[in-house]
Amino acid sequence: MTIIEINQLTHPGVEHFCRLTEVQLRNRLDPDNGIFIAESPKVIRVALDAGYEPVSLLCERRHIDGDARDIIERCPDIPVYTGSRDVLSQLTGYTLTRGVLCAMHRKSMPSLDSVCENASRVVVIDGVVDTTNIGAIFRSAAALGMDAVLLTPQSCDPLNRRAIRVSMGSVFLVPWTWIDNEADDYQQQLRGLGFRTAAMALSDESVPIDYPPLAAEHRLAIIMGTEGDGLSHHVIAGADYVVRIPMSHQVDSLNVAAASAVAFWQLRKR
Repeated sequence: MTIIEINQLTHPGVEHFCRLTEVQLRNRLDPDNGIFIAESPKVIRVALDAGYEPVSLLCERRHIDGDARDIIERCPDIPVYTGSRDVLSQLTGYTLTRGVLCAMHRKSMPSLDSVCENASRVVVIDGVVDTTNIGAIFRSAAALGMDAVLLTPQSCDPLNRRAIRVSMGSVFLVPWTWIDNEADDYQQQLRGLGFRTAAMALSDESVPIDYPPLAAEHRLAIIMGTEGDGLSHHVIAGADYVVRIPMSHQVDSLNVAAASAVAFWQLRKR
């Protein structure tokens, strides 16, 4: 292994951790050569187990023979950059929560058909842009039996550093992909794959989430909308079901992350 001590913010090789924005790391023009940052030993291990290829590691000195030791042993051919906690905080712009970051190669995105091939329950994330909510939705999807996650192009990148951390690495456990940029109606695409669609929204025509036909559907796509405005009228009008979570105490709705956990549990395949 190659341990490299850094004492300045311009050290060659550390640009992934400090000078590139999330959009630059993602590399929209050439996504197969994109990079993402995984934070904390636990999350890095999940990514490695899922087959993601590491590029370099950044960690506090104390973690080289501590929390990061097994990771370094698994990845002997990558550079390990280290320094004091203060230097690393200046470098990254924030205090490392678990003292270890790993830059990793992105994988090629699978097709919608391949992700949905053996799925009976999928979630569509439509226009959700908050990284914390994205991470929480993925964590619930993994824990509560969703087979895949599909995202509209307007949604936040699941491999954003904060989204990964909030998900506790669940973004590496559930198959996911982007819905085609040019798709006029992704619900029609899903119906072509044998899915019925359930839009989570408040509507005069909505049915309660414990409506028996919902759970009985062989293949169901659960559509979750953006934090502020919810789903568009076009999406709601095109859904096979419009579904609400009954509320008490005059509360009108839940945060999208909380609502997703309720929906996934109730509508999971039994």
